[in-house]
Amino acid sequence: MSPSAIGAFARAHDPDRFLCALFAPAEKREAIFALIAFNHELARAREATSNPMAALIRLQWWRDAVEEARAGRPARRHEVAAPLHAAIAAGLLDADALIALVDARDAETEEGGLATEEAFVAWLRGTAGGWSAAAGAALGADAEACEVLRALGAAYGLAGVLRSVAAHASQGRCLLPVDRLAASGLRPAQVMEKPGDAALGALLREMAAEGLAALAGARRDVPPGAIAAALPVVLARRDLARIARGHGPGGRGLGDRLAVSWAGLRHRV
Repeated sequence: MSPSAIGAFARAHDPDRFLCALFAPAEKREAIFALIAFNHELARAREATSNPMAALIRLQWWRDAVEEARAGRPARRHEVAAPLHAAIAAGLLDADALIALVDARDAETEEGGLATEEAFVAWLRGTAGGWSAAAGAALGADAEACEVLRALGAAYGLAGVLRSVAAHASQGRCLLPVDRLAASGLRPAQVMEKPGDAALGALLREMAAEGLAALAGARRDVPPGAIAAALPVVLARRDLARIARGHGPGGRGLGDRLAVSWAGLRHRV
C-alpha cells in the first residue's frame, strides 16, 4: 500500500521518526505522521529564513494554524497544515502540546544562540523531547509516561545537534551552549568558521559521553502502545556512542534500521 501524502512527506523529511512511527497502531499512524511533518516545519523556521524576525513570523503562522483547528475554523490550504488540522479536530493531537512545540522553537531565534547549558537542556526537552511527549500522549501514554518520553526524546535531540554541527555551521548557525563552548576556549563564531576544530571535536566527544551516561540511568518504561514515541532513543544511543568514540556522524545504515525494528517488535528500548 502506498503511503499517504502526509506519510510520504514525513518519510522524505524525517526518515528517522517515520521509521519509528511505523510501530504506532494503524489507527494513530496518520496523526503521528502529521506530528512529524509539523515538527519539520517548525525546525525549518529559522534555517529557512534570513533573520530571526522572519523565523518568528513563520512560527506564529503555525501557532495560528493550531489555534484555528482548536477553534473549529477551516483548515489552511497547506500540505502539512491540513492533515494537522484534521488530527487536532479528530482529537488525536493535543493543541496545547503543539503550541508548546512552537514556543520551544523561539529559543532558536535569539541573537547569540543558547547562552547556557541550562537553556540548551530546556530547549532539547521542549523540542525533540516535546515531540516524543506529544507523540506519546497521542498514543495513549499518561502524564508520567510522557515525561519519561520527554527525557528520551531530548537525548535524540542532543545526538541530532552533535551530528549536525557542520551542517548548522554551513547555515551560519551554532546550537551548542555558549557557556560550554567558552569552557573549551571556543566561541560560536569559531564553530561556524571551523567545525572541524580539534577542541570542538573533544567537546563533542565529551558531551556525547555525558549523554550516554544520562541515558544509562534514565527510565525507559513506556506503555507498549506508545513505543513508537520512544524509538528515536535507539538511534540516539547509537549516534552518541559513535560520537563519543570520535567517529563522524555518517549516514543511516542497515544496523540503525534493524536496531529500531528489533526494539519496536519487542516493545522495549
